[in-house]
Amino acid sequence: MFVAPALAQAGDPPVVDMQAETEVALDQPAEGNFPPFDSSSYPSQLLWLAVSFGLFYLFLKRVVLPRIGSILEVRRDRIAQDLDEAARMKEEADAAVAAYEQELADARKKASAIAQEARDEAKVEAEAERRRIENELEEKLAEAEAGIARIKSAALSDVGMIAEETAGTIVEQLVGGTVDRKAVSAAVKAMAQ
Repeated sequence: MFVAPALAQAGDPPVVDMQAETEVALDQPAEGNFPPFDSSSYPSQLLWLAVSFGLFYLFLKRVVLPRIGSILEVRRDRIAQDLDEAARMKEEADAAVAAYEQELADARKKASAIAQEARDEAKVEAEAERRRIENELEEKLAEAEAGIARIKSAALSDVGMIAEETAGTIVEQLVGGTVDRKAVSAAVKAMAQ
C-alpha cells in the first residue's frame, strides 16, 4: 500500500476501501442479435440511411462539386491561355525565322554583289596593268629593235667596207696588181642586194 509521507508522520492513516463491487443489470437476455442485423431495427436504419445519404448528397452538390467544377474551369482556362500563348510564341518564332532567313538571303545577295564588284574591279585593274605592261614592253621592244637596226646598219656599213677591202685584197693577191676600188665596191654592193 502506498502511503504519502505527510500522512505517515501524522499517525495512522484512515483506511479507505478502494474496491467497490460493480453490478451490471442486464435487461435483455444474453443471446440477442447484433443491432444492425436485427430485423426489427431495419426501418429506422433505412430512414437514417436515406437522411444521411441525402445530407451527404446535398453536401457534395452544394459544396464539393462546385469547388471541383471551379477548379476544373480554372485549369481549363489556364490550359487554354497556355495553348494560346504557345501558339502566339510559335507564330512569333516562325516570323523571326522567316525574317532571319530573309535577312540571310539578302546578306548572301549583297555578299555576292560585293564579290562580283570586287572581281570586276580586280579584272579591270588587272587589264589596265596588263595594258600598261604591254605598252612598256612594246616601247622597250621598239627601242631594242631600233638599237638592233642601228647596230645592224652600222655593222652592215662596216661589213660593206670590210667586204670591199677583203675583196680588193683578195683580187690584188690573185691578180697581182692594183684593183680599182670603185669597181670592187660596185661588185660587193651588187652581191649584197
